[in-house]
Amino acid sequence: MTVVDAESRFHVLAVDDSLVDRKLIEMLLKTSSYQVTTVDSGSKALELLGLRDEGDDSSSPSSSSLDHQEIDVNLIITDYCMPGMTGYDLLKRVKGSSSLKDIPVVIMSSENVPARINRCLEDGAEEFFLKPVKLADMKKLKSHLLKKKQPKSQPQPQPQAEQLEQHPPKQEEAVAEVAADGTISDCNDIGSNKRKVAAAMEEGLSSPERTKPRLSSSSLAVET
Repeated sequence: MTVVDAESRFHVLAVDDSLVDRKLIEMLLKTSSYQVTTVDSGSKALELLGLRDEGDDSSSPSSSSLDHQEIDVNLIITDYCMPGMTGYDLLKRVKGSSSLKDIPVVIMSSENVPARINRCLEDGAEEFFLKPVKLADMKKLKSHLLKKKQPKSQPQPQPQAEQLEQHPPKQEEAVAEVAADGTISDCNDIGSNKRKVAAAMEEGLSSPERTKPRLSSSSLAVET
């Protein structure tokens, strides 16, 4: 599978009330080989995603009949300043939905307001693009799309052999920390003495002369 084939599988929902900006973002996304769906308001975006705007009339059948899984949107890119529902409001609705919260959201705006940008990023936006959006901005979307497309690619279970290998270093680090704190200042001396005692015991057990009981001359005299 080529890179173009992989990217063409990604479906981007573009939301902008400006027809000119909407056509521009659609052209840039299609040039980058993405599938694109465009809408002119946040409420219509919620309909396509299977959510209904709180301000919509409940009698509208289209607002409840669509399911977001059928559309399979991989990323949402939305303008910030829109009448009715702003891009920030749309971001909050998406991130507040249990079924949509994992979809990456990118905000666009022609106004460079740091407080606005920080608020969007802190509340879950992946990127904040300043208009006019450029083709180079589309390349930044790939990492967020891949992260959403392959959430289970990171290996979680750890081999048992690696876990066993990690235990000795942790024990050594624990001893090193105690020594650094000064609670056991002669930790190395204690270990050295234990090794010497163990070596002496091993030498005593392995010596053939020391394994045999020694009889003193007095004990031999008694036996005779």
